[in-house]
Amino acid sequence: MRLTSQLLALLFAALLAFLAQAQAPGTDDDEEDETPPPAAEAPKAAENLPPQELTEPLLYEFLLGEIARQRGNPGIAAQTYLDLAKQTRDPRVARRAVELANYARAPQIALEAARTWHEADPASPQALRTVTALLVNARRVDEAEPYIAKLLAGNDAAPGGLMQLGQLLAQNPDKAANLRVVRKLAEPYPETPEAHFAIAQAATAANDETLALQELGRAAALRPGWDLAAIFEAQIVRRRSPGDALKGLSSFLDQYPNARDVRISYARLLVGEKRYPEARTEFEKLLSLHKDDTEAIYGVGLLAMQAKDYATAEANLTRLLELGFRDPNGLRFTLAQIAEEQKEWPRAIGWYDTIRRGEHALQARMRTANALAKQGKLDDARNYLKGVSASDTERVQLLIAEAQLLREASRNGEAFELLGKALEKNPEQPDLLYDHALTAEKLNRLDILESNLRTLIKVKPDHAHAYNALGYSFADRNERLPEARKLIERALELAPEDYYIMDSLGWVLYRMGDLKGAAQHLRRAWSGRPDGEIGAHLGEVLWALGERAEAEHVWREALEASPDSDTLQKTIQRLKK
Repeated sequence: MRLTSQLLALLFAALLAFLAQAQAPGTDDDEEDETPPPAAEAPKAAENLPPQELTEPLLYEFLLGEIARQRGNPGIAAQTYLDLAKQTRDPRVARRAVELANYARAPQIALEAARTWHEADPASPQALRTVTALLVNARRVDEAEPYIAKLLAGNDAAPGGLMQLGQLLAQNPDKAANLRVVRKLAEPYPETPEAHFAIAQAATAANDETLALQELGRAAALRPGWDLAAIFEAQIVRRRSPGDALKGLSSFLDQYPNARDVRISYARLLVGEKRYPEARTEFEKLLSLHKDDTEAIYGVGLLAMQAKDYATAEANLTRLLELGFRDPNGLRFTLAQIAEEQKEWPRAIGWYDTIRRGEHALQARMRTANALAKQGKLDDARNYLKGVSASDTERVQLLIAEAQLLREASRNGEAFELLGKALEKNPEQPDLLYDHALTAEKLNRLDILESNLRTLIKVKPDHAHAYNALGYSFADRNERLPEARKLIERALELAPEDYYIMDSLGWVLYRMGDLKGAAQHLRRAWSGRPDGEIGAHLGEVLWALGERAEAEHVWREALEASPDSDTLQKTIQRLKK
């Protein structure tokens, strides 16, 4: 085929435009490339380009590839450029093929093009990174191993690269293969702590905790006082023994008292074990060393609030605002809650009013209404909620908040009517169905309760609390117990860590006469959430089992946590009369 001189000039111009684009640091098609090249890399690659005669057939293929791309056929364009890359051995052409293949979601073409790119320009770090990433994404980690080894071997890159292996291989589900590859990659670096840390990470992912702890021990021996190794070891040990994890961190801190991150991990673990005074002591130690440590200030503030030391809590959280904490509205919301707990309603409203936008804004408006109602200004609270500017979804939440205020004022009939009118306009709105059902129960409208909850289950079959509420309503009335148990067990399948659902299962088992099974579930619920109603149920089951001293102990703790719980008070009066 012979091309006219005019067409040849046009083709040559198109090729020049492509080459300029290929050498630029970024192009429109680079959006799919997760590893953009350094600006200096393209000129360096250009120094070693293979000699290539720009024949008419080659120019014609380039033009076909670009036309295919422009017409929305990136797959055809990618294959065309891959064929050209194999012919020309030009790394720019191969890179262009990778870009187009990524855009076309054609991983096999992308991988073949990346291999060609790397072979054509073995000195290019970007080509090496690209072929490595594509192999890992294709879950071909064994094939990726020699390429990763090359990445680790360059310019003292091993320590940092070894620490990134876990993230690089995380998407591959074959954790045993990942561990095998990491161990092989770590072999040349026996005196590098990061190599042993990388093996520990891979071993943990592969559920080989023994190997993980051995490797962390080697890493710590090579780098005494390495906080990352100490923290990771504690995370592994905690799975089987939180106490041993605490001992390990405490021992580390005895040797290295200035290890900030380890002390923070230690304090957090103490919080997780509900050892709040000790956790607060650790945060205060951090503050003595780093007076502006925002995480320590935050920890002291929250723990002081938990201990009802409101002055200390407020002082620390206010200071965080002055230091420019990352979540100022979260701090303001917590400061408002501190004021609420002290029944300082106007001050709480003042804090809520400072939250004008963001994720806390709607909740702040609802809490403001609650604070007004607590001052006996229920009508003002309702009018306030009606005046809040809100989307349709937010308006539903505000209406539910208004109904809650009415229920708390024992105006259940008005709450029922309010929600019912809203449901007439939106009969399948899940939150309205659920709240209307709970209000119906207070009015003994059990037909509405069951009807709403069954509709909710139909509309939203994964709504765990709909199953739980319906099952609990049967159990609490001591009727339809087999059905109640099935409903609650389904709820627990959907939300296995929900303590209120655990409480419901314990209660239905109690009603069915399985006292030991009931106590097991209720103890678990109580340990996770020491709520008044859960405490009432657990105490009653323990009382029935003859463990009355423990029952009374649970009730005392429940009364401290929920002194206004009607269910708790009635249970104690009924059983101890």
